[in-house]
Amino acid sequence: MTRSLLCAGVLALALASCQSNPEEEKTLPILGPREPQVTMANGQPKVDTLYHSIPDFGFLDQDSQMVTQQTVAGKIYVADFFFTSCPSICPKMKSQMLRVYEKYKDNPGVVLLSHSIDPTHDTVAVLREYAGRLGVKSAKWHFLTGDKDTILGMAQNHYMTSALEDKEAPGGFAHSGAFLLVDQNRHIRGHYDGTVAEDVDRLMKDMDLLLAEKKK
Repeated sequence: MTRSLLCAGVLALALASCQSNPEEEKTLPILGPREPQVTMANGQPKVDTLYHSIPDFGFLDQDSQMVTQQTVAGKIYVADFFFTSCPSICPKMKSQMLRVYEKYKDNPGVVLLSHSIDPTHDTVAVLREYAGRLGVKSAKWHFLTGDKDTILGMAQNHYMTSALEDKEAPGGFAHSGAFLLVDQNRHIRGHYDGTVAEDVDRLMKDMDLLLAEKKK
């Protein structure tokens, strides 16, 4: 009888382990190119993986404050690319980003960066008015302007999303509606369609995972 009870207990523990919540064990991938980095340790070669990361940057926000990699140091952030006069997908993107803002506006570990791809028009004053209409705080959600070629290059070469001048496109620019989730090491951990509510729901779930990962 004792042996039977012991076996039953072991079986119950095994079943409980198999039925653990997969969400608790999920780890987000690191997106983008990667390459091996060989170093020597105790005379032996050691191979580590060098992951793609967002390089140092510097742009002005709607309060004329310089936003750099130090602004997001130790935090996770969501980046996107837009322009204020966009007649197509940008209004949908901003309504969805507002959902993210409202959920995390009191969380000091989260920042939002919206880069204007039309900085000639989107001056600091224009971005300040735009942010004011949305009713958001600049310390949490930065609307960024700067050198156009630098911003377009950041989008395509580092955030791996499309953004370019196109006279045939509405408003003169073509860009994706992507929201990019970046961790505290400036690694891209997720790519989402910022025009689709269900995909933004997935983004916020993944943000919670990253925030929990930071605490470990």
